[in-house]
Amino acid sequence: MYIAQEESFGPVMIISKFKNGDVDGVLRRANATEYGLASGVFTKDINKALYISEKLEAGTVFINTYNKTDVAAPFGGFKLSGFGKDLGK
Repeated sequence: MYIAQEESFGPVMIISKFKNGDVDGVLRRANATEYGLASGVFTKDINKALYISEKLEAGTVFINTYNKTDVAAPFGGFKLSGFGKDLGK
């Protein structure tokens, strides 16, 4: 979908279905974009959430929440989303 490939500024949330247990397929789909500012993972399985958050190509990965952060936390994006993490080039 077009909206899943663009860097939309919201409030917008993309929710897409996937086959049960196909975590790597979800990661491929999530990372198949030119942008990577932020993403969110919603799951009851903390090990799965941590695995996915390490593999996502996004500057910020929220787990079981969205847009809740600390001003002291590093901020920035990957790919065409911004210039990278704080103190980066």
